Amino acid sequence: MSVSSRAHSFNTAADQYAAGRPSYPPALFDFIEQFANRSLAGARVADVGAGTGIATALLRERGAHVIGVEPGDAMAAQFHTLLPDVPVVRGDGNALPLADASHDLITYAQSWQWTDTNRSVPEALRVLRADGALAIWWNTTAFDVPWIREQHQRIARHCGVKPTSQTRPDDSDAIRLAGLSGLPVARRQVRWSRTVSLDTQLANITSRSAFLVLAEDDKRAFVGEERGRLRELFPDEVVEETYVVDLLVATRL
Repeated sequence: MSVSSRAHSFNTAADQYAAGRPSYPPALFDFIEQFANRSLAGARVADVGAGTGIATALLRERGAHVIGVEPGDAMAAQFHTLLPDVPVVRGDGNALPLADASHDLITYAQSWQWTDTNRSVPEALRVLRADGALAIWWNTTAFDVPWIREQHQRIARHCGVKPTSQTRPDDSDAIRLAGLSGLPVARRQVRWSRTVSLDTQLANITSRSAFLVLAEDDKRAFVGEERGRLRELFPDEVVEETYVVDLLVATRL
């Protein structure tokens, strides 16, 4: 299955994505302000690959003048439902529909990996003002939590994908893998948790791209088995999910 097919698969499950996907902790935005050396309040921000607007909403709550950039019709419709007064324009990180030197901050929440960094890095630099910053981040797997680690391995086996390495890259490798070598980059990892229903947990894991491209029978089979396993661990059907947000903030030279 191609990267493009997986990237576009989210558009088929916008409702599920909105219902199940985790948000981000307040500390993440504190670090963005610290590394970008500016307050989010009053900043002109473009949230690229905005999806249903999870990160966009949090940026707006911090006082940013934010716009969403989203390629998918269904995701953009969900965005508009959540944030009817926030502009969302169609486009992606490889060809931003934004003017030169027009934004203080460009953000990518869970979406940088779907870009071609040979194109998306120059595009970000084109759109950023002279003192602007690019912030990219992901909610990553807390492999030190046994049930989360084991679930991750089951998902990889079922979907036929390679499990994520349990060893996190060091700062230099993370910067290189993100295509940001040669720029001033700060990195911070933030651990956080949320408590959700069993149904929300299952909606979350099955909204991932590796699942969305599977046949419906394959999805139902996994969900049924996984529901049984999780009920044994969480008989009250309340699940604590733990994440480590991996944040990179690059500033212009």
